[in-house]
Amino acid sequence: MRSVAKFCGQCSCGCPELFVDETAPVERQVVITDDFGQRVEMSLDQFGSIVEAAKSGSLDSLALVR
Repeated sequence: MRSVAKFCGQCSCGCPELFVDETAPVERQVVITDDFGQRVEMSLDQFGSIVEAAKSGSLDSLALVR
């Protein structure tokens, strides 16, 4: 798996991370791990819809204000 990004917050419990696994089946090539060792697997198309939602601003209400 190739690491793409780490999403570090303000805690010392670890960081969620985004990976791409080109060797996985197409529907499971994007992997997001959380700071507890759990993982979510999805296709590049599914991940693309998350990216588009973030770009459009429809996820802004979920972001924490610091």
